[in-house]
Amino acid sequence: MNEANMIDKTGTLDALFQPHNRSDAPGLVVGVAQHGRRLYRRGFGLASVELGVANTAWTRMRIGSTSKHFTCLAALLLAEEGKLNVDAGVREYFPALPPLRGEPTLRQLMTHTSGYRCFLDLASIGDGMAIKPQGAALAAQLRQTAVNFAPGEKILYCNGGYHLLSLVIEKVAGMPFEQFLKERIFTPLGMVDTISSPSDFEIHRGMATLHVPRPPEQGGGWRLGIFPTEELRGEGAMISTLDDMLTWLAHLRSTSKTVGSEASWRQMTTRATLNNGLSVPYGLGLMLHGYRGVEVIHHAGGVVGGTCQMITVPSHALDIIIMTNGAQANPMDLGYSIIDTMLGDALPAAAREKAAAARFQPMLGTRYHSGASGLVCGFTEAPEGKLGLSFLDSLPVPMTEHDASLRIGFEELALGPLEVPAAALAMEGQQAPPTLTLSEGGRAERYERLPATPPALAEVGLALLGRYHAPDLGADALMRFDGAQLKLEVFGAHGCDVMVLEAFSDLVFGLRFGGEYPPLRGVLSAERSDGAVKAFRINTHRTRNLRFERLAD
Repeated sequence: MNEANMIDKTGTLDALFQPHNRSDAPGLVVGVAQHGRRLYRRGFGLASVELGVANTAWTRMRIGSTSKHFTCLAALLLAEEGKLNVDAGVREYFPALPPLRGEPTLRQLMTHTSGYRCFLDLASIGDGMAIKPQGAALAAQLRQTAVNFAPGEKILYCNGGYHLLSLVIEKVAGMPFEQFLKERIFTPLGMVDTISSPSDFEIHRGMATLHVPRPPEQGGGWRLGIFPTEELRGEGAMISTLDDMLTWLAHLRSTSKTVGSEASWRQMTTRATLNNGLSVPYGLGLMLHGYRGVEVIHHAGGVVGGTCQMITVPSHALDIIIMTNGAQANPMDLGYSIIDTMLGDALPAAAREKAAAARFQPMLGTRYHSGASGLVCGFTEAPEGKLGLSFLDSLPVPMTEHDASLRIGFEELALGPLEVPAAALAMEGQQAPPTLTLSEGGRAERYERLPATPPALAEVGLALLGRYHAPDLGADALMRFDGAQLKLEVFGAHGCDVMVLEAFSDLVFGLRFGGEYPPLRGVLSAERSDGAVKAFRINTHRTRNLRFERLAD
């Protein structure tokens, strides 16, 4: 790339990030390199709103789940030494784990195909944002009497699997997990400003403060971002800098490895396959899929008050790292915008178009429910006039038309892929069908349309009122009316959470989790016996069929 061309691209990148270059708000840092040459290293906005300190190219930030593939490599390093078998069952290392619906392997923990529930999602449901003590994560995994699915049946993002993997690494290595990462990965690669830190209460030199926005009705401004556990491990505990992460990306692409054998790295970048033969775009802690005709390898990350995106285009040796400490930005979208800017006409294809909502007008505003699983999907108009799918009452995600299906990939939602036959959906001038088939991870399920006009909450909510217990949460709950709102209050061992219900039918309800962060949604399906509701189950993006049983009055 000649110097004049690079100056032009630098100006375009500056314009892309200019909205975040503020002196009164948190921001982000951006690094871009090509063929190992560092072309762009800049900070935008404030590292600390409280102190008025600006972000710089050397500011340290949390990278959240971008940590995950480092954890996988750590396990593979032990496997190279014959100390660990990634295809062994997890109960070989933790016999106390319940067998449930089969025993997942360590590799299935790495590929999110274990079927285990996620302790972080469980903790949010049961304890809200209360800070959990040491050991609470493992205790939550040991307490489960059910799973999301049998090992290898589907793929569903699970931080709990990575926490277990971290504990296995620590046990086998005979040293703290954080020390193993430092000695075996960070130090050999010269990543001198990178550490794994289990708690946001720790203070580290040169690190940006994490910021969570306060809503306008609460006066605006910012709150400190504190992750609700002090035992973060391989699921998302790393802190790093632009330079260290660009060093890492160059090593990831390199054909000559300093850390890890060629065989280990082939495993890292091999897509997982489900029991039904479906190949999914996830390796060992890495997303692997196409973008505009080229392969990209990446992984995003999120913490309370910050986000990250690490992405590389190996065929063009283009490496990108974006880390935020509260900027209201989507680093994944920004990463693709940088690829477009840097490679432009060198990319062989245009971005795949999303389906237009106008073609499926009768579907807009409809919801469908699976009686077998309790899952709910809905259709609405997404931004820019695209057809959006709301899965489990989440915010709508635009769908892509692909091989006669409307589709959302695993890389977009960290579950699925979700597919609906395009021909089965109502076209313009037709009516929405009474049933449809939606596939998750290649497993088809029949959904029935919910009422176009939901019943009155004041009426159908009466059947739910009362006290409940959730054994797998170790929590009690109270369903009650608070004025016109129907609320589920869950009382866990360490805190509580409040969910607000919206009626979809007499037995199916949408959920809005309480608190300021994270914004979670889900679906509640009531179970009626002898004319009365005796139990209900909750489904979220990362927890399936969590059962609450009615207590005697």
